Amino acid sequence: MTSQSARLTKILDMVLEQGAAKVEQLEAALGVSAATIRRDLDRLANQQLVTRVRGGAVANPLSGDLPLRYRQANHGRAKQRLARAAAKLVQPGDIIGVNGGTTSTEVAREIALRVSTDSAFEHESLTLVTNAVNIANELVVRPQIKVIVVGGVVRPNSYEIVGNLSGVILENLAMNRVFLGVVSIDSARGLFNDDLLEAEINADFLAAAARVTVVADSSKFTAVGVARISDFSLVDEIITDSVSAEDRAALAQHGVEVIEV
Repeated sequence: MTSQSARLTKILDMVLEQGAAKVEQLEAALGVSAATIRRDLDRLANQQLVTRVRGGAVANPLSGDLPLRYRQANHGRAKQRLARAAAKLVQPGDIIGVNGGTTSTEVAREIALRVSTDSAFEHESLTLVTNAVNIANELVVRPQIKVIVVGGVVRPNSYEIVGNLSGVILENLAMNRVFLGVVSIDSARGLFNDDLLEAEINADFLAAAARVTVVADSSKFTAVGVARISDFSLVDEIITDSVSAEDRAALAQHGVEVIEV
């Protein structure tokens, strides 16, 4: 039988991708009873992940609109898969950091879903630090997640907060792990963004974390970014969907573990 956590994930995916789903449709797709589906929908509705309607559920604009738009970006399905793998690394009581961007937003959504559906987080919550206002907006309604937003100026193209205030706050925080989305990865030179100010804040996130996990689909290994975030000295692992043998070997020399999912 499908676990409740996997079932809730599938239900939420179907509701967000289609905008709505009927109990009968979910029942057929998942092979469980209508009563089970209704209980699952009620649980997702209680977490404000969907809105219950007669006979099923519709996407909750607050929690679903931004992630749904990001799903339509290039490599959207790969990003979802990578985000799920990243979310599995989160443990109750962790203090984690997430920067802005499409991949990081998917990671935040998957973390929110895991925390909302995993009973291990009911007695020990999670703290999430971010410089992305869209991520803060989505996660602030989750009772099991304490959200810390770094201060500064919001950039409308990425929803990221930048500026000296962000760096000052991050200097005074200690995080178990940072999940970092990047514009490009050069296996010889390091991690890159396409904006100097965002690259500075990303570097501050790395410096404040005990462990750094880069989440990047395969296109990031051929993309070009103009602003270097960091070399690989602070990077512990990269979660990706595909990597060439040459890049894997180069990253191994830097001590970076590559996790393909």
